[in-house]
Amino acid sequence: MAKLGVITDGISRDLEHALEVMTDAGLEYAELQFVWDKEVGSLSAAQLRQAKELIKKYGVQVSCITRHVFAGLLVHDTEVGDAAHTRHMEGLKRCIDMAHDFGAPFTRTMSFRKEMILFGHGGAEVWNMSKGAWDKLLILLRPAVELAEQSDMPLVVETGNNAIITSASLAHRLIDDLDTKHLKVLWDPANSLFCNETPYPDAYDALRGGYLGHIHMKDARADIPNATLTQCELGQGQMAPHLAAIATALLEDRYDGVISLESVYRPEGGTFEDGFHASLGPFKAIFGA
Repeated sequence: MAKLGVITDGISRDLEHALEVMTDAGLEYAELQFVWDKEVGSLSAAQLRQAKELIKKYGVQVSCITRHVFAGLLVHDTEVGDAAHTRHMEGLKRCIDMAHDFGAPFTRTMSFRKEMILFGHGGAEVWNMSKGAWDKLLILLRPAVELAEQSDMPLVVETGNNAIITSASLAHRLIDDLDTKHLKVLWDPANSLFCNETPYPDAYDALRGGYLGHIHMKDARADIPNATLTQCELGQGQMAPHLAAIATALLEDRYDGVISLESVYRPEGGTFEDGFHASLGPFKAIFGA
């Protein structure tokens, strides 16, 4: 049986309301990102106690502690041990502690701010690629991986549309280059539409062999020439041709992680909670086997 959940703030940052809505919808796995007035990793001791009580009250499991660690930082402007890197590492440490406390299997990391061309050939290595960006990324992420190893808390790196790791293929390469068992992929195939990666079979094949840890599922229409992204109901965007094949492959490969509905679609005149309900039916029908 598939493990289906939701990123709770896609329903509401009021955690109790989000948990009530998701359990009424038959979802059992809560992914925590923004709770009340804070991002996870910044909750007070009292808020952490209250959150744990609510998780227990509604009988859900926490699938991932999902802070925007390293998001938006430029690799060439960041050094291990500088103020920004230290601040994000401290946030990651708090999230790892929270993941242990809540029984979550993963803590998320992001992968700094996007550099457009990481590798080049035939002259592009001189004129076009961001020289040294990939090697610097490895240097900057290695302390996070070492913390994960020391804490025995695996990280998942998200395929983000404003991150260096935009695709499943780059995430695969990152894990190989860092040579760690404590980093998996948080696959968000809709994000990767903006780097033109085909969700199935290309992206999925890159995740086979133990790379996949967690999934965010949503749908969108990417207009790359006009730098425009439109979120939409699941099954109504560019993910639509791939959803059934992904669901079948996950079932056949016995994927035992969680699929989180990422409720970032807001219908015109409606709310994100309305968008959650609009995508809930297709989400459960496609992935609920």
